[in-house]
Amino acid sequence: MAISNNKNGLSKKLKWRSRRGRRGLCRRGMAMRMKVKKLQKLIPGGHGLEANRLLLRTADYIMHLRI
Repeated sequence: MAISNNKNGLSKKLKWRSRRGRRGLCRRGMAMRMKVKKLQKLIPGGHGLEANRLLLRTADYIMHLRI
């Protein structure tokens, strides 16, 4: 694959891919927020918790279900 450089030393194709990648991160972030919201509904006391605290609470909840 031949890559032609522009005056900044970066190829146009690489610039396009980087912009495309940022949009993909946005979509992944949105998907993660939706999953966190669903998990907040499933776990007792999960409403209003940040994702990291929610995951800890989820792990505790699973352990209590197993006991």
